[in-house]
Amino acid sequence: MDITWSDDLEGVDWDEMAAMYRASLGNKDPDLLRLAFSNSRYHFIVREDGRIVGAGRVLSDGVDVAYVADIAFLPSHQGRGLGREMIRRLLDLVRGHKKVLLYAKPGVEDFYRGFGFRRMATAMIIFENPEAAQANGYLAD
Repeated sequence: MDITWSDDLEGVDWDEMAAMYRASLGNKDPDLLRLAFSNSRYHFIVREDGRIVGAGRVLSDGVDVAYVADIAFLPSHQGRGLGREMIRRLLDLVRGHKKVLLYAKPGVEDFYRGFGFRRMATAMIIFENPEAAQANGYLAD
């Protein structure tokens, strides 16, 4: 099994990417994924034998703040160190930024603590669907 990492979006099958996200994080529209990845400063697509098994991206202004987003792997590829490698690679790209942010799926905070991420006392968010965010454990109040 050949695992490859690429930052090239040329030729990405966005329907396949959406299926990978659906299996791991939830529904994401293929066209919106293409737009989000294209507008992100850094991104990686992970393939095994040519098939998309994971992805992640970072929004960044290049100096002050970076936001790690959409880290996802197929369930069959979780627990193999690929997520750890994704975070390591993305953090290497934003080294020197004054702030690196992310928000995580509830229950995986300890994973990110291992990279130095800490809970913020002042972080706030506006969700498109706050009821769903509350039900899924993303909101504290």
